[in-house]
Amino acid sequence: MLGIGRGSREGVISLEASIKNCGRTKQWSVALRLLREGLRLGVQLVPGHYIAIASACRKGGQWQHALSVLSDMWKAKLEPNVISYNVGISACEKGGQWQRQWQPALALLSETREAKLDPNVISYNAGISACEKGEQWQRALALLSEMWEANWIPTSSATALGSARARRASSGSRWIPTSSATTLGSARARRASSGSGRLRC
Repeated sequence: MLGIGRGSREGVISLEASIKNCGRTKQWSVALRLLREGLRLGVQLVPGHYIAIASACRKGGQWQHALSVLSDMWKAKLEPNVISYNVGISACEKGGQWQRQWQPALALLSETREAKLDPNVISYNAGISACEKGEQWQRALALLSEMWEANWIPTSSATALGSARARRASSGSRWIPTSSATTLGSARARRASSGSGRLRC
């Protein structure tokens, strides 16, 4: 497929360009074949290759393949970064098997911290959305609270959580404030009292 020599610089460039094209066109199965061929040809793979392939799988709704590719990257002793974790969390959020996917999403968020990396707004948005879709309301609120504490401004995550609360209310189920919700209120109050104008939910 690549038609280049083993371990050459041209191979690295050709592979990366082909993978990125797969990501744009959601050709996740082709991206996986490119990964196998790159390994066969002895192309020196870098984190960007694995992240691009995992992203192609994410865009194609193949969350398990995305996580598998990221796992292969870590097994290859390549250093993970926030982008690689975000791709995995986002894949869990978009896969469609919501009752199964919120757990690996939260596990990846936890691993991000264990790797001494700071989750960003993308990390939290995807994690909150995965919990919301999996009907894990308290966990979604806990993440939203943590997001505020980390001084990130909720964007689509706040909308997703508000939608979840609305659906819960319309189903006749009473919304019971949790300790997470209390923590969130406290965090917002502290930010307001500090004079910050960044509150948005």
